[in-house]
Amino acid sequence: MKIALLTYSSKPRGGVVHTLALAEALARAGQDVSVWSLGRGGDSAFYRAVDPAVTVRMVPFEHRENEGVGDRILRSIDVLEQAFTPELYDIVHAQDCISANAVCRCIRTIHHLDEFTTPELAACHERAITTPYARICVSAAVAEDVQRGWGLEPTVIPNGVDARRFSAAAQSGRSHWRDKLGRYVLAVGGIEPRKGSLDLLDAFARLHARDVSLVFAGGETLFDYRDYRAEFDRRAAELGIEPVILGTVDDDELPHLVAQAAVLPFFSTKEGFGLAAMEALAASTPVVARDLPVLREVFGDCVTYASTATTMAIELERALDAPRDPSPGLTLARSLTWDEAARTHLEFYSSLR
Repeated sequence: MKIALLTYSSKPRGGVVHTLALAEALARAGQDVSVWSLGRGGDSAFYRAVDPAVTVRMVPFEHRENEGVGDRILRSIDVLEQAFTPELYDIVHAQDCISANAVCRCIRTIHHLDEFTTPELAACHERAITTPYARICVSAAVAEDVQRGWGLEPTVIPNGVDARRFSAAAQSGRSHWRDKLGRYVLAVGGIEPRKGSLDLLDAFARLHARDVSLVFAGGETLFDYRDYRAEFDRRAAELGIEPVILGTVDDDELPHLVAQAAVLPFFSTKEGFGLAAMEALAASTPVVARDLPVLREVFGDCVTYASTATTMAIELERALDAPRDPSPGLTLARSLTWDEAARTHLEFYSSLR
């Protein structure tokens, strides 16, 4: 089977991580897999090396100064549409709103639902849900949201996780990130509204422990969050917090950074699955998550939950002072493999042909 997976970026965001891992697992299962993406910022390759068994089609996408978010997304759709060759594939599988708009007939994975106020972006979001001939969600909670909102019934196929990579980092005995940063609370993802960054600041300010730092890793995004970042910086200064902003961390270093963290807060206001939190469990790092139905579904009792800055602080403090037994979380992470996700995808593809 010739399969094309399409994603919108070469940078390390959750949907891109998913796309590459699924592509490699499908290739291990004997499929002919290509991954198509826009090479943003002059990128000619993804943020990490990709198994040579997977064909990478990187479409050049030039950066334009002062281009608005809506214009950039519409141009992204147009550039990918002009380059893509759907006639070469048996299965065309879009992994996001942009790629679903760029191809005519496709399967779409809906990782999570967004809310846009700009008419053009709202229309793109709507088309990316209604136009595909089949849909996958990575959790039942998101599938239920799609059913309620559009009367559609996506198939649920959970994410995998590369648990061995994160477990190996935890067992490596290395401490270079702790040596550099001291004891730290680690947020993986950008400083942006959906990640709940301001709530994390307020919770961190309530901690009694003062021997711990707040660290952010990651952050590439298509959207313009300058106003939110300005408010974040203002609030951090007001609270007397000096967060360490690492930006994008090398893929080989990320498991060590996660494994050496004292706790990983996961305070997203919307999620489809929570891959970064699952990777933390694989590294035996405790997780405190926002109390969302989707996270209850995915993580069960393997993480602790909180809904307000006060309860977030309480749970972070508990995780710092007396970490829970990591075994249940490690077992959960190890049970979710990309090879199983690929097998289920192939069954789904075959059912549509």
